[in-house]
Amino acid sequence: MDPSPSWPDGELLGFDLETTGVDPTADRPVSFALVTVKGGAVVRRESSLVDPGGVIPAAATAVHGITTERARHEGMARADAVNLMVDALVDAGRRGVPVVGMKLDFDLTMLDVQCRSMSGAGLAERGWTGPVLDGLVLDRRYDRYRKGRRTLGDLCAHYAVMVEQAHDAACDAEAAIGVLRAMCQRFPELCETPLVELHWSQVEWHREWAESFDRWRRDQNLTPLHPREFHWPIGLAGAA
Repeated sequence: MDPSPSWPDGELLGFDLETTGVDPTADRPVSFALVTVKGGAVVRRESSLVDPGGVIPAAATAVHGITTERARHEGMARADAVNLMVDALVDAGRRGVPVVGMKLDFDLTMLDVQCRSMSGAGLAERGWTGPVLDGLVLDRRYDRYRKGRRTLGDLCAHYAVMVEQAHDAACDAEAAIGVLRAMCQRFPELCETPLVELHWSQVEWHREWAESFDRWRRDQNLTPLHPREFHWPIGLAGAA
């Protein structure tokens, strides 16, 4: 699965969604981006609006600026967009190219749910096996004691990465790759670790974080995490 020992300088596929809301199992994509980077340079951007087949709530539009009317008139049909994204991820996985992004358990869970609802087969059944490099999971691990928030905007500021337009899928996907490459410069052991090892380590690191955060929430009498939030990179859509 590892294309070369120096994976940060190889091919990376940035992936990002903008959506109708914050529930990956119930909401739908309204835009997507697939950004290919080689040697630190963008060589391909593929992005589009997506018609979600329903109303985009005003709260979501306030974040990414995409209205229901615009998505209906300019967006791809949801099924076509989902198939395009799945095919791109499957192709990347077969070539050992990692999918890069921020909090990818949200995006990948949503894509998996959409894929299952349309074809009865999720990402794994369609042939996707990873690897995944999630800037949030990696930053939590390699700089675990740093205080403050860890949104994409926060990480861009911390790692001195420019983001042209926040909550634009293509800009966010490219910025996530920039953050990952900056992290590799700051933490050499990150880029020295093979991709397969990193992928499976993130599965455990995310679970450890979720278990700790869940304990804290319970101690504070807050709502516990949903069971699917313990799973990475794809949450269990059927978890109750």
